[in-house]
Amino acid sequence: MNAPALQQVLHDPRIWRGPQHAAIAAVASGHVELDALLPGGGWPLAALSEILIEADGMGELALLMPTLAALSQGERPIVLVDPPYLPYPVALAQLGVRSARVHVVHAQGKEAWWAAEQCLSSGACAAVLCWPQGIDERGLRRLQLAAASGQCLAFVFRDQQHAAQSSPAALRLCMHSGLRVQVLKCRGRAPVQSIALRDVGLA
Repeated sequence: MNAPALQQVLHDPRIWRGPQHAAIAAVASGHVELDALLPGGGWPLAALSEILIEADGMGELALLMPTLAALSQGERPIVLVDPPYLPYPVALAQLGVRSARVHVVHAQGKEAWWAAEQCLSSGACAAVLCWPQGIDERGLRRLQLAAASGQCLAFVFRDQQHAAQSSPAALRLCMHSGLRVQVLKCRGRAPVQSIALRDVGLA
């Protein structure tokens, strides 16, 4: 079929054409360099963001701190499920996070997966962060669906050894020391090389 004939077919009112530029709901990360790369200009809302790290405590919370500080000014809680270290209220306050809005759930294994899923699907949380040990693709998919149901920001921290595995997460970042991140997967945009972000002062 030649181009004129194709255009004639496409302009037929009986042909349904989906939206050409569907808006992506997002919450600003607070990192200008990262927001410029992400569709919607920030963390995808109602979707799972997977952050792959070299080791626990290497600065993964610093990556999220601007967002958490902004969210903590609202009424909905921020929930941390099975974090490797307890958050330090004084440090959080210095970075603008209202610690009264931060709640920690102590659970392990599949109980942690379940707790994160319940928090996400409740629609009551602003964000849920979890460090699920041993979670598989099916478990990640449940978290993705729960985030969509609860219209919540969802973050999963996993070891970088999982980078080569498939994941249902809408966004996958690989984080390196010095707040360098690489976008491995991003709905609506191709992966990019690693970029350096400004350190906000929390390891």
